[in-house]
Amino acid sequence: MKRLPLVFLLLTAAGCATAVPKVPARGVELHGQHFTTELATDDASREHGLMMRTQLPADHSMLFVFPDTQPRWFWMKNTLIPLDILYFGADRRLVSMQLDVPPCKADPCPVYPSDAPARYVLELPAGTARRIGVETGDELTVDGSIGAVH
Repeated sequence: MKRLPLVFLLLTAAGCATAVPKVPARGVELHGQHFTTELATDDASREHGLMMRTQLPADHSMLFVFPDTQPRWFWMKNTLIPLDILYFGADRRLVSMQLDVPPCKADPCPVYPSDAPARYVLELPAGTARRIGVETGDELTVDGSIGAVH
């Protein structure tokens, strides 16, 4: 009979853990252009990224949020669309770009590193960064607080 409160407590805690809402899509602005963005804020979502997508609308993006600032590298395994990969420091200033990155057609897939430590990585449809005139040092603004996410 004494185990019942412990079991109830564990089930209640487990229920709370699964009740955490998913982070909704937000908006970001870069070089005067607004994009609807999906957030990748945990290991699973950062690992999956934009894999298996056959399209990414011109006004959409994915923002990868990391808990720390360090050199980053991305690859295109199972990513079916070409992308621009933009790396931002902790201050959300652009530190590095990999533009017009093609899908990986065969293993091993090449990696696309940042030239400087980054905390945020924004993926856009290929050609977007060049089209809107993005430059190193540009600031990424985010609707709402990404600090609350990580």
